[in-house]
Amino acid sequence: MPVLKVIEVLSNSEKSWEDATKKAVAHAAKSVKNIRSVYVQEQSATVKDGNVNEFRVNVKITFEVD
Repeated sequence: MPVLKVIEVLSNSEKSWEDATKKAVAHAAKSVKNIRSVYVQEQSATVKDGNVNEFRVNVKITFEVD
C-alpha cells in the first residue's frame, strides 16, 4: 500500500487559473517526485484599473512517498 503526502502550494499567473495551476505543479515537480494529483482548493484574482491582472490559485498536490 503506497503512502501519499499532500502539500499546499500557492501560485499566480497573468493568463488564467489553469496556467497558475500548471505553474504550481511544474514548480513543485522540481523538488517533489511521484506527483499523483492536484486539487484546486481556492481561486482568486487581483484587479487593477477595472481589469483582472492576475489569477491566483491555492492548490493541494498529492504525491507518493518512497
